[in-house]
Amino acid sequence: MRSRTLHTAAGTGGEDHERGAAVVDFALIGGLLTVIFLAIVQLTLVLHVRNTLIDAASSGARYGTLADRSPQDAVGRTEELIRGSLADSYGSDITIGESTVDGVRILEVVVRAPLPVLGLIGPAGVMEVHGHAALPS
Repeated sequence: MRSRTLHTAAGTGGEDHERGAAVVDFALIGGLLTVIFLAIVQLTLVLHVRNTLIDAASSGARYGTLADRSPQDAVGRTEELIRGSLADSYGSDITIGESTVDGVRILEVVVRAPLPVLGLIGPAGVMEVHGHAALPS
């Protein structure tokens, strides 16, 4: 009987030593998971904006190379597409140019836009995307 009493007392003492550890573990892991989640949301937002800008620049370049359009129409179309899907500030710096790649003249639309930032975290700076289309001969 005596061993039973000692065993119960020893088991209770061990449980008191670990009491409250789950709360600390939850706080530490919860904080870490929150930071990881916000980083993933930030990356997703940047990739969405980048892909939208690339699509708008490419569509604008193709629009500007149509037979009845001019390169300036490419700028207008790119602005229209960007402002239809993102904030107006993303479509404020659009330039066009012509170049030659492997003997083919191309129209190049360049869009410079700020990186989207959530709060005070995330990257700061400007991203630059290009869209190309072959000019008619």
